[in-house]
Amino acid sequence: QVRLVESGGGSVQVGGSLRLSCEASGRDLENKAMGWFRQAPGQEKEFVASISWGGSISYFEESVRGRAEITRDNTRNTVDLQMNRLEVGDTAVYYCARGKGRLIFTSEAGVDFWGQGTRVTVSS
Repeated sequence: QVRLVESGGGSVQVGGSLRLSCEASGRDLENKAMGWFRQAPGQEKEFVASISWGGSISYFEESVRGRAEITRDNTRNTVDLQMNRLEVGDTAVYYCARGKGRLIFTSEAGVDFWGQGTRVTVSS
Protein backbone atom coordinates (compact mmCIF):
# COMPACT_ATOMS: atom_id res chain seq x y z
CA GLN A 1 0.00 0.00 0.00
CA VAL A 2 1.06 3.58 -0.65
CA ARG A 3 0.28 6.58 1.50
CA LEU A 4 0.51 10.15 0.23
CA VAL A 5 0.37 13.00 2.72
CA GLU A 6 0.07 16.60 1.57
CA SER A 7 1.01 19.71 3.49
CA GLY A 8 1.44 23.40 2.86
CA GLY A 9 -2.07 24.49 2.04
CA GLY A 10 -3.60 27.59 3.53
CA SER A 11 -5.02 31.01 2.82
CA VAL A 12 -3.18 33.58 0.75
CA GLN A 13 -4.00 36.79 -1.06
CA VAL A 14 -4.02 37.24 -4.80
CA GLY A 15 -0.50 37.51 -6.10
CA GLY A 16 0.98 35.51 -3.27
CA SER A 17 2.76 32.17 -3.29
CA LEU A 18 2.38 28.77 -1.68
CA ARG A 19 4.49 25.66 -1.66
CA LEU A 20 2.64 22.38 -1.40
CA SER A 21 4.51 19.26 -0.35
CA CYS A 22 3.65 15.60 -0.60
CA GLU A 23 5.44 12.79 1.17
CA ALA A 24 5.00 9.23 -0.01
CA SER A 25 5.43 6.16 2.15
CA GLY A 26 4.83 2.48 1.74
CA ARG A 27 5.79 -0.04 -0.89
CA ASP A 28 6.82 0.29 -4.53
CA LEU A 29 7.72 3.95 -4.43
CA GLU A 30 10.37 3.77 -7.12
CA ASN A 31 9.93 4.31 -10.84
CA LYS A 32 6.68 6.21 -10.49
CA ALA A 33 5.75 9.64 -11.77
CA MET A 34 4.12 11.99 -9.29
CA GLY A 35 1.83 14.94 -9.66
CA TRP A 36 -0.95 17.17 -8.45
CA PHE A 37 -4.61 17.62 -9.18
CA ARG A 38 -7.09 20.08 -7.73
CA GLN A 39 -10.80 20.29 -7.19
CA ALA A 40 -12.55 23.61 -6.81
CA PRO A 41 -15.94 23.83 -5.06
CA GLY A 42 -18.67 22.46 -7.30
CA GLN A 43 -16.25 21.43 -10.01
CA GLU A 44 -14.60 18.23 -11.13
CA LYS A 45 -11.08 17.31 -10.20
CA GLU A 46 -8.58 18.65 -12.73
CA PHE A 47 -4.95 17.98 -13.53
CA VAL A 48 -2.41 20.59 -12.40
CA ALA A 49 1.08 19.20 -12.93
CA SER A 50 3.12 16.03 -13.05
CA ILE A 51 6.78 15.07 -13.05
CA SER A 52 8.51 11.97 -14.29
CA TRP A 53 10.33 9.55 -12.01
CA GLY A 54 13.72 10.96 -12.95
CA GLY A 55 12.50 14.52 -12.66
CA SER A 56 13.63 15.55 -16.13
CA ILE A 57 10.15 15.84 -17.62
CA SER A 58 7.26 17.85 -16.24
CA TYR A 59 3.96 19.07 -17.61
CA PHE A 60 1.56 21.72 -16.43
CA GLU A 61 -2.06 22.54 -16.97
CA GLU A 62 -2.35 25.61 -19.14
CA SER A 63 -3.74 27.95 -16.49
CA VAL A 64 -0.80 27.41 -14.14
CA ARG A 65 1.95 27.18 -16.74
CA GLY A 66 4.56 29.81 -16.04
CA ARG A 67 3.31 30.26 -12.46
CA ALA A 68 4.01 26.81 -11.10
CA GLU A 69 7.03 24.62 -10.57
CA ILE A 70 7.04 20.95 -9.67
CA THR A 71 10.06 19.27 -8.15
CA ARG A 72 10.78 15.96 -6.48
CA ASP A 73 13.36 14.44 -4.18
CA ASN A 74 13.49 10.68 -4.62
CA THR A 75 15.79 10.27 -1.64
CA ARG A 76 13.06 11.67 0.60
CA ASN A 77 10.07 10.42 -1.44
CA THR A 78 8.66 13.91 -1.72
CA VAL A 79 7.18 16.00 -4.48
CA ASP A 80 6.58 19.73 -4.17
CA LEU A 81 4.39 22.14 -6.08
CA GLN A 82 5.42 25.78 -5.93
CA MET A 83 2.58 28.08 -6.96
CA ASN A 84 3.30 31.76 -7.62
CA ARG A 85 1.17 34.75 -8.57
CA LEU A 86 -1.83 32.98 -7.17
CA GLU A 87 -5.26 33.86 -8.50
CA VAL A 88 -8.73 33.47 -7.02
CA GLY A 89 -9.27 30.72 -9.57
CA ASP A 90 -6.53 28.66 -7.91
CA THR A 91 -8.76 28.16 -4.88
CA ALA A 92 -9.27 24.42 -4.51
CA VAL A 93 -8.36 21.30 -2.63
CA TYR A 94 -5.06 20.10 -4.02
CA TYR A 95 -4.39 16.36 -4.24
CA CYS A 96 -1.08 14.60 -4.54
CA ALA A 97 -1.14 11.73 -6.99
CA ARG A 98 1.13 8.84 -7.87
CA GLY A 99 1.38 7.73 -11.44
CA LYS A 100 1.08 4.18 -12.66
CA GLY A 101 4.44 4.39 -14.44
CA ARG A 102 7.65 6.37 -14.77
CA LEU A 103 6.40 8.93 -17.26
CA ILE A 104 4.22 11.98 -16.68
CA PHE A 105 0.46 11.75 -16.63
CA THR A 106 -2.18 14.33 -17.45
CA SER A 107 -5.39 12.66 -16.34
CA GLU A 108 -6.83 10.60 -13.52
CA ALA A 109 -6.46 7.52 -15.70
CA GLY A 110 -2.72 7.69 -15.14
CA VAL A 111 -2.99 7.70 -11.34
CA ASP A 112 -3.12 4.78 -8.95
CA PHE A 113 -2.86 6.41 -5.52
CA TRP A 114 -4.18 9.67 -4.11
CA GLY A 115 -3.54 11.78 -1.06
CA GLN A 116 -6.28 13.17 1.13
CA GLY A 117 -5.86 16.71 -0.14
CA THR A 118 -4.82 20.08 1.22
CA ARG A 119 -6.96 23.18 0.88
CA VAL A 120 -5.74 26.35 -0.79
CA THR A 121 -7.81 29.52 -0.56
CA VAL A 122 -6.86 32.60 -2.53
CA SER A 123 -8.67 35.80 -1.67
CA SER A 124 -8.66 39.24 -3.22
